[in-house]
Amino acid sequence: MEIFLLIISVVLVLIGLVGSIVPGLPGPPLSFAGLLCAAFSERIDFSTTTLIIMGVLMVLITVLDYVVPAAGAKMMGGTKQGVRGSNIGLVVGLILSFVFPPIGLPLLLIGPFIGAYIGEKSNGSEPAKALKAAFGTFLGFLAGTAVKVIYAIILMMMVIVELVKSFL
Repeated sequence: MEIFLLIISVVLVLIGLVGSIVPGLPGPPLSFAGLLCAAFSERIDFSTTTLIIMGVLMVLITVLDYVVPAAGAKMMGGTKQGVRGSNIGLVVGLILSFVFPPIGLPLLLIGPFIGAYIGEKSNGSEPAKALKAAFGTFLGFLAGTAVKVIYAIILMMMVIVELVKSFL
């Protein structure tokens, strides 16, 4: 059971890292679940304070992930369609990055911006306003993604470092 918990822990923090980038996968909660699995094992001992702090951060980051792109869009005059378009652009970039990497990888970076622009244009925005809103949405998306990735990397490193220490 011990090895099973540790394997599940590592798998969850890795999926959590991927989920920090891929929409639809709850990256921070998966990473935190991995940390909890590690904490329930007998080999790894995280303090209750550490678990509470990381849990509170997970909730905060998860909530902010929904607020930050919308706030970026609204600050620049954007709409919900721009935020949706940004997410669609990211998904298209992700799919293409696996199917045809030479096109998909660059699209992975600019897909959210293009999607936000198309979303704003489909809402009837003028080109200049759509561009400004797309930029705001994209900045919000990047900020949210960066925070999720940093959180996931921190939890992944915590688990891996404790795992390595437990076997030495």
